[in-house]
Amino acid sequence: METTATDFATDVIEASRTKPVLVDFWAPWCGPCRQLGPTLEQLDAERDDWTLVKLNVDEHNDVARQYGVRGIPAVKLFVDGTVTAEFTGALPRHAVEQWLDEHLPTPEKKAIGKAQTALDEGRREDAVALLEPIVDGETQEPEADLLLATAVVFDDPERAASLVDSLDVAAPDLRQQREAVETLSRLLTDTPDLPDTEAAATYQAALNALREERFDDALEQFIEVVRTDRDLDDDGARKACVALFTLLGPEHPATQAHRRAFDTSLY
Repeated sequence: METTATDFATDVIEASRTKPVLVDFWAPWCGPCRQLGPTLEQLDAERDDWTLVKLNVDEHNDVARQYGVRGIPAVKLFVDGTVTAEFTGALPRHAVEQWLDEHLPTPEKKAIGKAQTALDEGRREDAVALLEPIVDGETQEPEADLLLATAVVFDDPERAASLVDSLDVAAPDLRQQREAVETLSRLLTDTPDLPDTEAAATYQAALNALREERFDDALEQFIEVVRTDRDLDDDGARKACVALFTLLGPEHPATQAHRRAFDTSLY
C-alpha cells in the first residue's frame, strides 16, 4: 500500500492500533530501495501479522523529516501508534525475517510489557501472575525469567537466583538487572563472616533492613559502610546499593533519596 502525508495518520498511526504496520520510506532513484522493496512485498504477501505501507520520501519529505529519516531505505515498525523498532539499509531476506521475529509483538511480549509496568508501580503480585505462565510455557522468553526473578527476589531469593542462573541476556541493561538479582539473592540468603567492628555492625543492620524491605534504612546504612570500610564483605555494601538502585529504578523514592549520597561516598 502506498500512503501520503494526508493519509499517513489513518494508514499507519490508526491502523497500527489494530495490527503492526511496517513503513518503508523509499524513493524511485534509490538503488538499495529497489533491492529491499520486493523483499518486503514478498514477506507482506506471505504473512498476515503485519501490514506493509510505502511512503515516497521525495513526494512526502515532511513526513520523513517528522520521523527522523536521514537515509533510505528506512524501515520503521509502528505498534499502537508509535515506532517500536527500525532499521536503515537494504537487508537480505533472512535478516529482515529475523528482525521481524525479534520486534513484532506477541501475546508473551505484551504480557511482559504489562508485567514491567506492574513492577514499576510496585505491584509485584500482578507482575508474578502475568509472568508465571510465560516462564512455565514452551516459549523461551529470557526477559520473562529475569522480570519474574526481580519480582520474587525479596520473597523467594533462592528461586530468583535459580531463574537467572546461566540466563543469557545480551542487552547491557538486562545484564545489569541480572547481576542485581544475583547480588541481592546472595545478600538475602548468605550469612557473611563479619569481624567485630562498628562498620560490620552497621553492615549487618543494613542486611536486616534489606530483608525487611526497609530500603531507606538499608541504603543509608550501606552507604555509611561504603564510606568507612569499603572492603567489608568483598565490597558488599557498594554492590548492594548498585543492585537496589537497579531493581528499584531511578524513580523510586528510595533511589531518589539516596543516590546522590551514594555517588559522593565513592570519592
